[in-house]
Amino acid sequence: MENYKPIVDKILNEVKKAVSGKDTEIRKIFTAIAAGGNILLDDIPGVGKTTIALAFSKALGLDVNRVYLTPDVLPTDITGFTMYNKQTDSFEYKEGIVMCNLLLADEINRTSSKTQSALLQAMEEKRVSVDGRTYDIPSPFTVLATQNPVGSIGTSRLPESQLDRFLIRLSIGYPDAESEMDILRERKTSNPLDEVNQIADKSLLIEIQNAVKEIFVEDKIYKKIVSLSDKTRKSPYIRIGISPRGSLSVLHMSMARALCEGRDFVTPDDIKEVFVDTCSHRIVSSSEALAEEMTAQDILKDILKGERL
Repeated sequence: MENYKPIVDKILNEVKKAVSGKDTEIRKIFTAIAAGGNILLDDIPGVGKTTIALAFSKALGLDVNRVYLTPDVLPTDITGFTMYNKQTDSFEYKEGIVMCNLLLADEINRTSSKTQSALLQAMEEKRVSVDGRTYDIPSPFTVLATQNPVGSIGTSRLPESQLDRFLIRLSIGYPDAESEMDILRERKTSNPLDEVNQIADKSLLIEIQNAVKEIFVEDKIYKKIVSLSDKTRKSPYIRIGISPRGSLSVLHMSMARALCEGRDFVTPDDIKEVFVDTCSHRIVSSSEALAEEMTAQDILKDILKGERL
């Protein structure tokens, strides 16, 4: 099997030109893209979410669209609609914003439930249905959605069943002092995005995504993932544990991480590295966890500590 680590490292190095001090988060985002999944960035405005998306679109040669999901965004804005053309005496399909390779969906929790559902359905099925006709979304296709955890006025929280559609949930967080100084220097007179070069193209990304599916997984890896999921279902700190879909997501992220590290097989360390980010949005904490002020990440880290990997 071909070693994709050199090309992956080149892609990540280009993205890092535009975003300082977030190497770990950048690698995790690409791992999710390589796994063919969608990413939820749960963070405050201004920490670089849009810059990361645009940097990836340039480095990977992807068509990118962006939408700010205000309450007045309609489902047809997402999926597209048909319009009557008097000149041709026929109805024509007008593409929605999902017709791209990388969609940056800002503030997904601020739009209506119907619009959320239209986007999440498109994410899951990779196609849209408009007036009885089905249209395929271009391949590859990834959604990078953001939501602001601070302030709930005018928001419509995603239910757990819809959060489950995202492969991982990340928080970019504030940069450290040195990285923030780098940002100030770099953006004083120019935009670092202008320095990002295209390293790959759509066909190469599809090749990488297909290669992920060929990563070897031995039975002990399956057992580790099932054991971790089972512990979330039995933990007194978790009211709703990891579903089989969540277990699959851990598997797919582990396979993608193996490929990004230049291996053709999954190791226990791959599971350990992806487990929390892949599962933190898939569990519902119990009253005991809330009383002890334990976050989903805290609970999952404790489960990892109790599992020999």
